[in-house]
Amino acid sequence: MNKQSGIHYLREHREAGSSNPVPAQVVRIRDTVVAGLGDLLQGAFDAVDDSLFELANNARSNNEQNRYFEAMREIRIKRKGVERHFQNAVAQLFANPPRSGAVAADESLASQTNSDSLSLVGDDDLEEQVALNAMITKSRVHFQGPLLQLQTRFSVVYPGASEDIPVNPMAPEHLCSAFVEAIQALEIQIRERLILLKQFDRYVVSNLGMLLDEANRILIQAGVIPNFRYHGKAGKQQDSSAPGTTAGQAPGETASAASEQQGHHEGAMFEQIRQMLAHQRANAGIPPRSSDPNVHVIGGAELAGLLGALPQQPPGEQVSGNLSAGKPVMVDLYQVVQQLLAQTGNTSDGKKPALNEMDEDLINLVSMLFEFILDDYNLSAPVQVLISRLQIPILKVVIKDKTFFSKATHPARRLLNSLARAGIGWSESDEKARDKLYEQIHAVVARILNEFDGDVTLFETLCEEFEQFLARENRKASLVEQRTRESERGRIKSQKAQETVDQLLQKKLARYKLQEPVRNILLNGWSRVMFLAYLRDDVEHRWPQTVRVVDDLIWCLHPHQDDEERDQWVRVVPGLLKSLRAGLEEVSYNSSKLDEMMSDLKHELTEAFRANALAEAMEDAPETEPEDEDEDPVSHQTAIQRQQELEDAAIAEFVAQIDAIEIGNWVEFNLVNGASFRCKLSAIIEEADSFVFVNRMGLKVIEKSRTDLAHEMRRGRLTVLEQGALIDRALDAVVGSLRSNAG
Repeated sequence: MNKQSGIHYLREHREAGSSNPVPAQVVRIRDTVVAGLGDLLQGAFDAVDDSLFELANNARSNNEQNRYFEAMREIRIKRKGVERHFQNAVAQLFANPPRSGAVAADESLASQTNSDSLSLVGDDDLEEQVALNAMITKSRVHFQGPLLQLQTRFSVVYPGASEDIPVNPMAPEHLCSAFVEAIQALEIQIRERLILLKQFDRYVVSNLGMLLDEANRILIQAGVIPNFRYHGKAGKQQDSSAPGTTAGQAPGETASAASEQQGHHEGAMFEQIRQMLAHQRANAGIPPRSSDPNVHVIGGAELAGLLGALPQQPPGEQVSGNLSAGKPVMVDLYQVVQQLLAQTGNTSDGKKPALNEMDEDLINLVSMLFEFILDDYNLSAPVQVLISRLQIPILKVVIKDKTFFSKATHPARRLLNSLARAGIGWSESDEKARDKLYEQIHAVVARILNEFDGDVTLFETLCEEFEQFLARENRKASLVEQRTRESERGRIKSQKAQETVDQLLQKKLARYKLQEPVRNILLNGWSRVMFLAYLRDDVEHRWPQTVRVVDDLIWCLHPHQDDEERDQWVRVVPGLLKSLRAGLEEVSYNSSKLDEMMSDLKHELTEAFRANALAEAMEDAPETEPEDEDEDPVSHQTAIQRQQELEDAAIAEFVAQIDAIEIGNWVEFNLVNGASFRCKLSAIIEEADSFVFVNRMGLKVIEKSRTDLAHEMRRGRLTVLEQGALIDRALDAVVGSLRSNAG
């Protein structure tokens, strides 16, 4: 690829400048990004290897097949070197980040292509450039918000950078340039290079989001613009092209506005719950606590201080050793607090201590929240057991910081949501003792029980650590799932193609008793041509043509007495023989056998034309009896067939529910023996009516048709799991329960 492409090569930039020390705040980002991109690139190379192998397997000629195998060999030999080169180039980006903005624009102006220079660009280079530009443009649009924040923060960290000369070593164009430079060592043709770029886009560029988010998080932790708000440059019109943004509003600002709107919604819901609880007290005739002269109302810091002495788990529920032992435990929090108040005795003014209405509502709400959590079927049982241990710590959090229910971003609330979301894929059969995810959830709960002293920042720390762990695990699982999905698509499509070809040939050949040489050509030779034509029909549209060859061959082997039919026979046969030979040569059919087969076929066709030799053979052939139109086919149905029709009619309503399941949704299958397992819908292969499900690690666990899934749902053996945020679903359930009680 020549220098006049729109991609800036990094080699020139590195040679022009010295290797500067990386700012301290960026070192951790560099190490994380280099390692993460290395993992993603391995997935891309694995996919390239699979794609080239499949192309070689389906090649039309030996030369084409050798070309793909040579490309595979070249990439396998130099793969490690390319990966190392790419990672070194990315690391160098952090030492000498390319400049953007006005200065960089002036520098790149000289290298822009004009009409004369463009004519010198080869077709291959132009095709590669178009693919790269499309990849970069798509990623810049998709990750616009995180890229803008990251560029702003990097421009503060790097000396010499500013708002007019921003830098961002993680910009997609720089990473793509690093990859293009790394693959210069590969001696492969343009088609293989485009396959390589396509997989790089799919596995690396499309997954940049998690690395961009992680880089932003690290800089925020380092205190670099922790509260990002973009206002644009003074005197310049704001960019309103991003979807969902208005003029003068950046994507980050849109996210802030959305978060603020969500917060208002949660606050309104919490206030609605309090009003309903107050209405219940009024209907019960309970007077306000402040109006009772014999009661000393305890709340706020005083109540928080009393709760501080409360053990994280009630004495009767203490679990020694393994926190996951036993079943989920529901604690009567109101009773626990009342016992705590009774132990304090009368206050200094001789009055009886009692809770104020606000704190009592909070305690009741926490109780209702955990009742929902422990009854929630969507939560896996092992995670339910662990979360049940957090009732008293969450109560302490809520009493001290009342924004838990009114603020969606509260650290303790985020942590509970993350634990529940991560555990949705758990099955009863999972091996807890050796599972990293379960160990991590167990460790989080244990640290809260052992270390929480009222400081809510512990939840924030644990939430960040847990989400980092999930990001790493999800990255590995997504790569495995991608390979599983592509493998299943190829396997199922091939299986469907083979079944279609076999059924069609069997149906056509069953009507005629053809000679063995003819059957051999169709079943052992032409069937391969039909198989490939079916697989490639969406691109080459040759499937109907291959079926027509079969029909023409059978027709030509019939005896034809009519002069018009015999004239047509003379016109059809030469093209038919040519099509048969060309198709069999395309699938690399044995050349020595091919000549012999074609000779036998010509003999059969000649005999059919000369005489009625085939007529005698056809008399012995089984003939399909025409169906009696007046005969009721139901009378010939077996009891099993009639039962199947009733079943199909009964599942009609469940088919719509199956179609509503989206890619990424979790479901649970219950087996006849009482066991169950959870899995995620990974792919829907429409041409084979096949739904492929994978486990948490991205490995295939089951594959079923739409009808089979509808039958499973009707029998109660398939449940679609809800995946909304746990606390949000719990609050909705609490509101619904209070409304029904009020009604």
